[in-house]
Amino acid sequence: MRFLNQQPAYDLTYNDVFMAPNRSSVQSRHDVDLTSRDGIDLPLPLVVANMTAISGRRMAETVARRGGIAVLPQDIPVDYAAKAINRVKSSPTAFETPVVLGPTMTVGEALALVPKRAHGTAVIIDDGNHPIGLFSPSDAAGVDRFVQLHDVMTTDLTVVDADTAPQKVFEALASSRHRLAIGVDADGTLVGVMSQRGAVRCGIYAPALDEDGRLRIGVAIGISGDAQGRARALLDAHADVLVMDTAHGHQERMLDALSRVRPIRDAHAEATGVRVPIVAGNVVTAQGTLDLIDAGADVVKVGVGPGAMCTTRMQTGVGRPQFSAVLECADAAAGAGGAIWADGGVRHPRDAALALAGGAGSVMIGSWFAGTNESTGEVLTDADGRQYKESFGMASARAVRSRTRDQSAYERARAALFEEGISSSRMYLDPARPGVEDLLDWITSGVRSACTYAGARSLAEFHEKAVVGVQSPSGYEEGRPIPVSWA
Repeated sequence: MRFLNQQPAYDLTYNDVFMAPNRSSVQSRHDVDLTSRDGIDLPLPLVVANMTAISGRRMAETVARRGGIAVLPQDIPVDYAAKAINRVKSSPTAFETPVVLGPTMTVGEALALVPKRAHGTAVIIDDGNHPIGLFSPSDAAGVDRFVQLHDVMTTDLTVVDADTAPQKVFEALASSRHRLAIGVDADGTLVGVMSQRGAVRCGIYAPALDEDGRLRIGVAIGISGDAQGRARALLDAHADVLVMDTAHGHQERMLDALSRVRPIRDAHAEATGVRVPIVAGNVVTAQGTLDLIDAGADVVKVGVGPGAMCTTRMQTGVGRPQFSAVLECADAAAGAGGAIWADGGVRHPRDAALALAGGAGSVMIGSWFAGTNESTGEVLTDADGRQYKESFGMASARAVRSRTRDQSAYERARAALFEEGISSSRMYLDPARPGVEDLLDWITSGVRSACTYAGARSLAEFHEKAVVGVQSPSGYEEGRPIPVSWA
């Protein structure tokens, strides 16, 4: 990447820069290969941040199905994390995992569970796990909430073999005019569901799969407590990425933890033939990046303070504008044979594109994904009828209380004095993009277009060819759409 004009002496955020178009021979956005440049080779260079309010099993399997990866937070006990990994890896790689209910469950129970999936429908199964009906909120209109599902479910179903090509599923749904096709195995047992949009997405995205053809998932292990034991247990559970992070990643405790976990990972790789990458952070300088790589990190997480839930900069004055941090750390990592994840500050598709142009191997997204069907929180409704989910920072009072629940009351009180981050924030579901896949469509469409403007067919070419300029605040405002009118 190069600057259009002279690079300024001050640091830059994503809002401070724009990308100039180049002469391009790329004819279609679909000609662009978005494989990540972080050594993990994700088909989609997007990572869901390890935030308790965002990343869970539903999020992990949905994002992996579209080529990215989610990282489970370190607050989850190891046994629960292992169960989540197993559930994700046993999930279908093309069909979506549905909400599954029994015929004697009530309409009220079903209505509480259906919003957990973007397709908004539950599959009703018999005792042999064979699909016998579908339920959606429209089936509950005018019905008592204690009515059982077998009395209201739809029994006119489109059932297809789980090996059916997505295009054939699309055609079957177009013919039947049904919202969902139900995929079953040779015994008629439920595998998953697929919508027409899901069938189209299968033709655009490649899933992120491990060496055994299962969906990939990452897990955070932190640096406190028994990091070695947690790492060993999660490697045995088949985690695909280990993330070791703390707010201040350039510290001796992190370097020591890396030096202890790296041999465990290496021994696991020697025994299994599978080398699991270690990601560490967060830092914002070249020296921090080099020190973490030297201590054993394969990928370094870059970003201090740009996150929507983070109060670090306002509380401590510590941090750095994210675009400049990405530029410097990506350059340092490349010289040391490593890579970086750009973590934080991504609020629009343009921000993800600029991070990748600046050299990031992948882009990490947190709060933006909080307001989706797949995030871990419950759907709530405000006084105006708008749906939202609560989000909170991982150094906030809420997160600290969860992390220190096993400590004494005195130690918890001490920890409470040093909280940073918002404890409760409303992240509204966008009616136009309520699911994380809707956001993935929007983000990847922008990144693919940015690559075509740069004349790049891969992210490596994108980083090489991108030309970036610096703009004024009014220059940024000029680029924002006007949804209503000037009046």
